[in-house]
Amino acid sequence: MRKQLKAIDGSRQKFLGTFVRTGLKNGYKGPLQTVLLTNICDERGTLVTDHLWFNLTKGFVSANLSEGVLVEFYARVKKYEKGYKGYRTDVYVPVSTDYKLSHPTKIRCIQSSLV
Repeated sequence: MRKQLKAIDGSRQKFLGTFVRTGLKNGYKGPLQTVLLTNICDERGTLVTDHLWFNLTKGFVSANLSEGVLVEFYARVKKYEKGYKGYRTDVYVPVSTDYKLSHPTKIRCIQSSLV
């Protein structure tokens, strides 16, 4: 569980993260592109989570992301349930509550990392 995000559940704040790569996930109408950000910190520099995946929205596209760049964005902290909720007996992943950042806006690149 992301305990630092749990403490600020429901609030909208500024966050910073490092762009790593894009990816794909299955969607209802076909594959959707995603964005992986790592080392996500709040505006005070406190690490809130090690990584998060976001959908590739217009905001991320217009930010012209490249690997290793520091990304600043505003997002809302939301609760969600994770785990397997199906009927198969050979799969057991208990349902639990976790926290995510949703609705990222005002996305912009701050600086490139020195990798």
